[in-house]
Amino acid sequence: MTTETALPVDAPATRAGRPSGSRVVPALRFGALALGALAALVPFYYMVIGALQRERDTSLLGLLPLPGNLTLDNFTEVNESINLLRSLSNSLIMTAGVVGCTLVFGLLVGYALSILQFRGQGLVFALVLLVQAIPFQLLMIPLYVMVVRYFNLADNYIGMILPFAINSVAVLIFRQYFLQIPKEIFDAARIDGASEMRILRSIAVPLVRPAVLTAMLVTFIGPWNEFLWPFLVTKNADLQTLAVSLANFSQSNGTFLANPMGAVLAGACVLAVPVVVLFLLFQRHFTSANLGSAVKG
Repeated sequence: MTTETALPVDAPATRAGRPSGSRVVPALRFGALALGALAALVPFYYMVIGALQRERDTSLLGLLPLPGNLTLDNFTEVNESINLLRSLSNSLIMTAGVVGCTLVFGLLVGYALSILQFRGQGLVFALVLLVQAIPFQLLMIPLYVMVVRYFNLADNYIGMILPFAINSVAVLIFRQYFLQIPKEIFDAARIDGASEMRILRSIAVPLVRPAVLTAMLVTFIGPWNEFLWPFLVTKNADLQTLAVSLANFSQSNGTFLANPMGAVLAGACVLAVPVVVLFLLFQRHFTSANLGSAVKG
């Protein structure tokens, strides 16, 4: 007598149904992320379109302008009024100075807080954290009095750079990276007779290159877009950054143009180009550095 085993009829259907269900969730997730990315890009797209319009169109149809309404005259007009190259140079000098000081002081302080042992180390680290909780606007008046009146650094690149020379975020980034390096490496270098500066320059810095890149990119955006402090300490138009020059242009010369908002948006496009180019060039390194810091932290 033979017994027949019943085949699981519903099994193929179940197996076939699983892949389709598993594909729906990633598709919905991808669609939501794509929609959020497009929504975030709309202001940037509107800025570019507004900078290219001969006659300003604020309607929804203005997002898809006619070819006859596109021109580069707005860039020419704003360049004739504020000298874009000079303003860009001022922004670049200020940003390069801030980034350079941030990397130097951030490496030194981060190395001291993570590798060295000294009395009051915990207090210094607590003060670094406290600085992050204090808004810059709260310190602006005493900084202005100290920099402009006491140090006489008005209309000076040093006066623009000095308040941003030390970035507490960069200090924390370097400290966290240094903590992941085995201390035996530094002890072996000390036994070989290397000084602390030699250890920092030859051993520590090459091991934290992702942190250097991360701190550089994070620090670059702030001073490049900074408006309020350069506006306070610079009265000479030849030393004003692009953000300050655009603000002065929109309040004075821009009102006499046929499309003043288009000229302002053209200047804003010029201001945004270096940041966009920097992000596109270092996107892969920046993403890997952020992921590495998140895993290590």
